[in-house]
Amino acid sequence: MKGAAVFPGERALRVVADIPEPRVESHTGVKLRVLQVGVCATDREIAAFMFGTPPAGCDYLVLGHEGFAEVVEAGPEVRDLTPGDLVVPTVRRPCSDPGCTACVNDRPDFCMTGLYHEHGIMSMHGFMTEFVVDESRYMRKVPVAIRDVAVLVEPLTIAEKAFIQADQIQMRLPWNTEGAPSSAAQAVVIGAGPVGLLGAMALRLRGCAVTVYSRERETDSRADIARAIGANYFSSLDRTPEQMAAGIGNIDLIYEATGSAQLAFGMLNVLGRNGVLILTGVPGAHGPEAIDVGALITNMTLKNQCLLATVNAGNDAFDRAIADLGEFCTRWPDAVRAMITGRFKLEQFERPIHNPAGIKNIIEMAS
Repeated sequence: MKGAAVFPGERALRVVADIPEPRVESHTGVKLRVLQVGVCATDREIAAFMFGTPPAGCDYLVLGHEGFAEVVEAGPEVRDLTPGDLVVPTVRRPCSDPGCTACVNDRPDFCMTGLYHEHGIMSMHGFMTEFVVDESRYMRKVPVAIRDVAVLVEPLTIAEKAFIQADQIQMRLPWNTEGAPSSAAQAVVIGAGPVGLLGAMALRLRGCAVTVYSRERETDSRADIARAIGANYFSSLDRTPEQMAAGIGNIDLIYEATGSAQLAFGMLNVLGRNGVLILTGVPGAHGPEAIDVGALITNMTLKNQCLLATVNAGNDAFDRAIADLGEFCTRWPDAVRAMITGRFKLEQFERPIHNPAGIKNIIEMAS
């Protein structure tokens, strides 16, 4: 079978035509026919040879961790999936250290050793291939109603995990009780890429007043999507963070989705009292950046602020993303579909990697 791969040793990208087709060998395994795979900044960084580890004994790594697939075969002990079911596979797999509390409890997104495996990233082939075999417990079932946008589930899980954690953090406030709505009445999203816009939708669904702050002009299609879901949009080309925040009031939560360290920490100046700053972006290679650490700590201490960094997601975030994406499609169908701006064949996979125009580009593996 075919797959799009990176060859770190050769510093090359190409479609591999002779990948062995996997077989279900476990009683609890499933075979998937991959339908779509999203392309993101992580794929571009792996394709630029910044990181990415092929499986042991292999000189290439099949790309892709934002997968959407159809079950074509299930092992005899699989009870919750049957051929024809639509699924989104989770990305990370547990490490083998019996002392890793997180992985032993099936939460590799909190792995204590850093020795986990990840599809399309670390020591496991990704989903940008025709068929994949994996354990059924790593599949999250998707309703047919969101089939055309289900490839957005994985990037949405970044926000879902972040907000699950933020709500737990804000239980520290004496007036917040179990079962209370999101503590972020006023939220700012930094960055209008897929992770940022999906995060904005998740916050709007939770009843938050949302402002999206990004570098694109206010006439850009990303601004149109923000406004379509009832959020405000301001361009960083026109307003400083202080000018953006001037009319908002106390900002309870800032969700960063840019990977800019300078901007992320600069936002602490406008984060309100008792607020939470969530970091999801990973800055690429860059030179030293000047940050007044003393002022940063003073500001956070005097305002009771919290800093939360998060990566990857567990089953709870995937399930919540699937449910929320369905609600997005009910409330803002045009805005959700406008997120997918480019569709490419497998043989064209390098185009969205080298020229990341638009919002979310996807590889169509099968119709």
